[in-house]
Amino acid sequence: MNTVHIFTSVAFNYIPKARILFQSLRKYHPECVLHLALADEGHSEINLDQEPFDSVLPISELEIPDYRGWAFCHDIVELATAIKPFALLKLLSMPDCGKVLYLDPDTVVFSRLDDILDALDSNNLVLTPHQTIPESSISAVIDNEICSLKHGVFNLGFIGVAASDEGKRFAEWWSQRLYHFCRADICNGLFTDQKWIDLVPAFFDGIAVMRSGRHNLATWNITTREVTGDYENGMLVDGEPLGFYHFTGFDSGNHRIMAAKNAKGNAPVHELIKWYEQRTRELGNDPLAKIAWAYSTYTNGEKISRCQRVVYRERVDLQAAFPDPFESSGYHAWWKTQGKSEYPDLFDKGTEEAGLARIASNLTPGYRGGKRDINWNTTLSIFRTALTDPKTRKNLVKHGWKVLRREGLAGVRQRLSK
Repeated sequence: MNTVHIFTSVAFNYIPKARILFQSLRKYHPECVLHLALADEGHSEINLDQEPFDSVLPISELEIPDYRGWAFCHDIVELATAIKPFALLKLLSMPDCGKVLYLDPDTVVFSRLDDILDALDSNNLVLTPHQTIPESSISAVIDNEICSLKHGVFNLGFIGVAASDEGKRFAEWWSQRLYHFCRADICNGLFTDQKWIDLVPAFFDGIAVMRSGRHNLATWNITTREVTGDYENGMLVDGEPLGFYHFTGFDSGNHRIMAAKNAKGNAPVHELIKWYEQRTRELGNDPLAKIAWAYSTYTNGEKISRCQRVVYRERVDLQAAFPDPFESSGYHAWWKTQGKSEYPDLFDKGTEEAGLARIASNLTPGYRGGKRDINWNTTLSIFRTALTDPKTRKNLVKHGWKVLRREGLAGVRQRLSK
């Protein structure tokens, strides 16, 4: 019960960059067991035995209900995020597990994390906030503090969980929420896995908030932290050894933009960014980086669009009709015919974004595997009316009997779910 398990979550094409994280963990925490949660389909011809992690946790083995249909509803980043609590549950259930740490694949560890592990001796969870010190300029308040209000107080590029009853209860709750609501939908109060964690201190006991500036150093908090030293001799944050740095937004170029603004003139930070840029450039030609994501296309090779994913996510009837939406003769064929008729705005580049926004504005539970919940308010209203109105009662019995004969109880349930 004392083993520390550490994992990250990626698709195949991100393994080369995650390798930098795992190599840093091997250096500073050789005693820990390292895992890669794989948001992708396996490739039997690919040998990962020489990678610096101990096991692979493929999505197919994470006990996610109807995982292929569920995966279809997410883009690659959403899916790598959505499987996190399921991988966490699997690791917490291991007989030897004492603690689990998650780190984003674009983080790098620069010293031991013993203060985090020690905190889990007396707490169930350890979280790191985006900010730990109030900003002093309006510009930084807008860039950082208000950004945290939109995207979540805590950064989920890291989380630590003890293998306690409360830790497992948290992981179960988190998995239930992300099964239905792991998407970037700021208007409806959602930001993938992260915004949910704002509720954790209210819902669960034993929550440690790690305020040390040495952990989860990133462009969103660097304005309030003093970074000194250099890569070769060690870097310090507010006088303490740098624990781990989060290179978020590196591929898009946003990391450099925000670093230029928030770490202007900070030579140690820019040296670190330059080092990471060089390391990731070297890995760009790795064969694994060129592997296409398994869930990016239909079986005929045609690319799946965001519109197609969102409509399938929102339509329980389509989930029921096409349980494997990747099959090109199923949902894809429906999309090209009936879909074009029902959603003409999604087939026009000029109206596509507005059409997607309109669909997303009505918050739903997302993927349900084709299973509908009975709308009890509607059902009770119908029966109340039937009790007082003979005509309604007669029509209800007549129509209900017809549906029951033709479609069985499933048909009745479907009608009551609308």
